[in-house]
Amino acid sequence: MATIAKDTQPQVSKARKPEDVGQLSQRQLIWRRFKKNRLSIVGAAVLIVLYLVAIFADFVAPYDPNEIDASHQYAQPSTIVWVNGGPAIQGMRQVVDSANFQIIYLPDPDTTYPIRWFVNGSMYLLWGFIPSNLHLFGVESPGDASIKVFLWGADRQGRDVFSRVVKGAQVSLTIGFFGVLISMVIGSIVGTASGYFGGWIDNIIQRVIELIQTFPFISLFVAIAAALPVNMPVVQRYLLITMILALITWTGFSREVRGKVLSYRNADYTAAAIAAGASHWRVITTHMIPNALSHIIVVASFAVPGAIAAETALSFLNLGMLPPAVSWGVLLQDAQQIKSVTLYPWLLIPLGSIVLASLCLYLLGDGLRDAVDPYA
Repeated sequence: MATIAKDTQPQVSKARKPEDVGQLSQRQLIWRRFKKNRLSIVGAAVLIVLYLVAIFADFVAPYDPNEIDASHQYAQPSTIVWVNGGPAIQGMRQVVDSANFQIIYLPDPDTTYPIRWFVNGSMYLLWGFIPSNLHLFGVESPGDASIKVFLWGADRQGRDVFSRVVKGAQVSLTIGFFGVLISMVIGSIVGTASGYFGGWIDNIIQRVIELIQTFPFISLFVAIAAALPVNMPVVQRYLLITMILALITWTGFSREVRGKVLSYRNADYTAAAIAAGASHWRVITTHMIPNALSHIIVVASFAVPGAIAAETALSFLNLGMLPPAVSWGVLLQDAQQIKSVTLYPWLLIPLGSIVLASLCLYLLGDGLRDAVDPYA
């Protein structure tokens, strides 16, 4: 019996001690629950990559997204091969299709051009003020500047689709993010005031929200598009669409925050703070907004895909961003005709970018929703 007790003693000492959840902060609890959702982690990682690509779009894109090349109209995606231990593209031969009166491109396996990293190309201003001509990758073809690497083909004007999708991410991803950020700030302030003070203030705010939500916003965009000049600077049009999207979506945030604040207002800690002489400002900033912040972040993560889709739809209908601006909605204008889609399916690649970004945002929002749930 003594031998058995001696053998079992080390096993007890090596047993893993349960974690004391009471010693963890709220952020640590949220992070621990969020890590359990593998899909949300993958979605967050992909989003980080997408936003990094958008930030360094001019460097990642091998060519100027607005560079017209008449010799490569509707060029198909380049054929990637592995030559001498590195990636390379096969040359292409242009052949005239007499039946459809169009130029088709056939791969030429006899000629290959190696893909180089960190090559010099067209000039650009990184972040608008740093001049550079360094690009992430490209093809250095001796004596023939017309050889290009088209990862995702070219459009009807010979512009590289990959470069345009990467550049379009700057507008489509950021316009949704900043639009939701502005609407989140407005909705949080208005919703907190509505739920905390109640009474006639709540009634007036809710009636104004209902009035805004019943307004036909498509008619508003049509009127704005008709009133604005066609040659309006890209930055001004970008800011205008961002503000309009924010003014449209803040009402939903306000309703969400109001519901949370209504429940917090009747809590014991709120009554204790008011009885202790705390001002309304201290109660709101100390108890209302911090407690509702996690819920606000979750709602915002679900709202960003809607803002991206709204910008894409408006640009697709010529009511949002217009050329020479590059966004995913502008790129989809080339895919309006069925003939173009059937003959040149790579023109639908911007749609895949929208689906990927929206899916990752929804996965992230789903993981955050489960992580901030105190009963999870």
